[in-house]
Amino acid sequence: MDLAISLANNFLALLDAMAIYILIGLLIAGFLKQIVPDDFIIKHLGSGNISSVIKATIFGIPLPVCSCSVIPLAQSLRKEGASKGAVQSFLISSPITGVDSILATYSFFGWFFTIYRVVSSMIIAILTGIIQNIFDKEEKKVEEEETSSCSCHCSCSSQKPIKKPFSIKEVFSYAYVTLFKDMVKPLFIGLLFATLFTTLAPKEYTSLLFENQILTYFVIILFSMPLYICATASLPIAAALIIEGMSPGAAFILLSAGPATSLITMSVVYKSLGKTSLIIYLSVIAVLSLFFGYIFDTFFSNLQILNFSLEEENSSLISQLSSFIMLALMSYYLIKPWLKRKKESSCCSSGSCH
Repeated sequence: MDLAISLANNFLALLDAMAIYILIGLLIAGFLKQIVPDDFIIKHLGSGNISSVIKATIFGIPLPVCSCSVIPLAQSLRKEGASKGAVQSFLISSPITGVDSILATYSFFGWFFTIYRVVSSMIIAILTGIIQNIFDKEEKKVEEEETSSCSCHCSCSSQKPIKKPFSIKEVFSYAYVTLFKDMVKPLFIGLLFATLFTTLAPKEYTSLLFENQILTYFVIILFSMPLYICATASLPIAAALIIEGMSPGAAFILLSAGPATSLITMSVVYKSLGKTSLIIYLSVIAVLSLFFGYIFDTFFSNLQILNFSLEEENSSLISQLSSFIMLALMSYYLIKPWLKRKKESSCCSSGSCH
């Protein structure tokens, strides 16, 4: 019974720390989706120079794109003529530094770590794009033919985009349906893992695990890169690992390398951009994540970055209300598919499936 209470308290403490910031971040993302034209990014990322890489990185930061939809969007950018470097920069900056992720990072780790994460992620994205464009082996003749073909097609068939009317309903729909539905499973798994780890993991063993700092870095990066780790959902995991003795630099590596890479992203980069691009993409992210993690631990190890405590018993009414809303949304989106499958299964068994 005591164990169940501890698990519930820790789960709610982690949820309470981030709920209001995620809800606000999603709302801002919903407004941005209505304000930013759909073709705004594609117009600015066509050239293979440093400017396109920087633009792709900057556009990726506040852009209201969920961690799954960034992949097809990156593919469409490439088809529309965006350079390989710009596509890679966008793939890195967008999932790591989305507006909801920035606010949620602050909720756990405070402003200093949040700013450090955003700035370093921008540097990683820009350098990856620049290096990609330097090593790009595509024939200029092929590029010119593709560009010529595209410009002809565009001039013949393009129409002035219709300006979409602002809709407050669409703001909430995109924020709390489209975006939240995409993150709900990894977010719940992240909270669950963090709760189990902080409640059950014995500190004497976890401290031994994190004793060798450099070894921890490599274990974290090998663990995080192949897995699908949502930028926001990875935050409670990182917080739980810090509570158990892991260094903030290692947490930074998890939060940097994890969201930008996964087996799905690797496969898309390989198919869309080629083998060389994939090697550059993974190598630069891994090396720079390790570098920035080491820099943080070397110069800022004395900072108390955790912005919350599991021991806190009192929280504000707004935090409690936000936690309730987020818990209700999570429950709805997690249970709804299960009920739908059960209903479909019941229909088929009764012979009315056809």
